[in-house]
Amino acid sequence: MSEEFGPDFISVTDEEGNEFELELVDTLEHNGVTYYAMFPAVAEDEETGEPVDVDADDEEYGLVIMKAIVENGEELLSTPDSDEELDMVYNLFMERFFEEEDEE
Repeated sequence: MSEEFGPDFISVTDEEGNEFELELVDTLEHNGVTYYAMFPAVAEDEETGEPVDVDADDEEYGLVIMKAIVENGEELLSTPDSDEELDMVYNLFMERFFEEEDEE
């Protein structure tokens, strides 16, 4: 994925109405479903551009995997349906990440 123009960010609203930003890392299609690998966006100080310290107890900062679904004609992001699906897609993303590192 090219970062020629900088990273892509996606705003997501959870089931409780909380909105947060995720940074898109990669996408892949598997069995006709598009999956997105993202990390929570890190806030930056407006003056210095340095990352702002965030209380790590408030949120998890690991890889977030979501999939595109169509509901009522509208594309939405959803979590994988099962732990098995999540593990399978996670492993596919990890294979891709390590392949890219080996090529560099």
